[in-house]
Amino acid sequence: MAPSGSPHASAATSLSRTETLSLASLSGASLAILANTFHGDGEPLIASLALSLIAFSLCYAMIRWLGPTFIKAGFRGRDLSKVNGAELPECMGAVCAAVYLITVIIFIPFPFYKDIVAATSGGGNRDVVVEIHHANEGRFLHRFPHNKLASYLGAIISLQTIALLGIGDDLFDIRWRHKWWIPGLASIPLLVVYFVDFDVTSIVIPVPLQPFLGDLFDLGFLYYVYMACVAMFCPQSINMLAGINGIEVSQCIVVSLLIAFNDCLYLFTPYPHPATDSHLFSLYFLLPWIGVSVALLAHNWYPAKVFVGDTYCYFSGMVFAVVGILGHFSKTLGLLLVPQLFNFLYSCPQIFGLIPCPRHRLPKFNARSGLLEPSVTPWSPDRQPHPLVGKALHLLHRLRLLRVTTDEAGLFVETSNLTLLNLWLVWRGPLKENRLAWEVTLLQLGVGLFGLFVRHKLALLIFKEDNWGSTGQH
Repeated sequence: MAPSGSPHASAATSLSRTETLSLASLSGASLAILANTFHGDGEPLIASLALSLIAFSLCYAMIRWLGPTFIKAGFRGRDLSKVNGAELPECMGAVCAAVYLITVIIFIPFPFYKDIVAATSGGGNRDVVVEIHHANEGRFLHRFPHNKLASYLGAIISLQTIALLGIGDDLFDIRWRHKWWIPGLASIPLLVVYFVDFDVTSIVIPVPLQPFLGDLFDLGFLYYVYMACVAMFCPQSINMLAGINGIEVSQCIVVSLLIAFNDCLYLFTPYPHPATDSHLFSLYFLLPWIGVSVALLAHNWYPAKVFVGDTYCYFSGMVFAVVGILGHFSKTLGLLLVPQLFNFLYSCPQIFGLIPCPRHRLPKFNARSGLLEPSVTPWSPDRQPHPLVGKALHLLHRLRLLRVTTDEAGLFVETSNLTLLNLWLVWRGPLKENRLAWEVTLLQLGVGLFGLFVRHKLALLIFKEDNWGSTGQH
């Protein structure tokens, strides 16, 4: 990759003729599909698909065009896993967030158009003759799903708030202890809408425990604390599993596709499922995000031409929190984020200061071999871990969950940093950057598919039924 400012770098900022024709054709076909949806009842899911393709095209082009502008504005960084250390545009997740928010705002009339017309005196009802017994009833507001529109708008408010956090972090490099709580504040609109719309705070008790606790156990306000924790965990967990080309975007695309697949399970049942609306709501938010994420991945995959920045990680995590909370499947979301949860728990000793935590824990690039190796935390003779911590580190080393180097006196010299990427390199040995990204992405896919299997099949071993429609044998 050529350094910024070279002829090759500047040429890469414009679309090729093939790219221009492809994007224009895709956008034109999507606009035609979008216009055709107005002939029927709106077909919001088809409209969402068409808008998602348009969002992909727009985001792909804008990332290419805005690269030099971002570098000029100071949004740039060096690729530390390359020999030349090229300077690349950073914070391109802000472009994705902007295109996405515009898309979901434009989409508002499509799922609610019929109800707006039926509930108001405008639109198609302007010349409708009202029967005398309806004369004093006014508009048919009872036909309008205010709760669904409130959920949709509340989700947009939360996403806009988290976008500001991400851009602020990219600008001012907010300290971890401060930015951890901000997604919780961004989740307040979601929790308010959940309280007004749903307000179910009970959890189903596994069959073996039901003789003692009953079928349901009401958590009360603790359920809202749990959902706020989900909203805080999702953005931060994506941001923690990062550091190599493409890994942030690829993991998010995999999780998005798995959630969308889970949504489709409820849409294609042989009978109308009571959770259909919730899962349609989820798809309306996921499809445009998949579109802009695929556009970003095309530029961020190895060798990366742009960096995503913290904005993408926070925003993507909040998209998952939004659909998980308002779609009422936060437990299923947790099963799809098991690698992120493991990475967080594995990182806790460094996060909470039991082990020194360097500013960057991304894998170390070996310029001689061109491969990535586990990055390490050095120890000096006068600064050694607490004896109990030292025993735990040696145990992890014997279990191959850590790499520890000691001197002849038994003092710690260095330990590998506690991240999933470094652990994978401990297990697999040095790897090329794109190979590491592929393997961790496939790990995310495999764990996610197993999570869905657990959710819809194995859960029947301890629950009476799955809300997809299957029934356990008890």
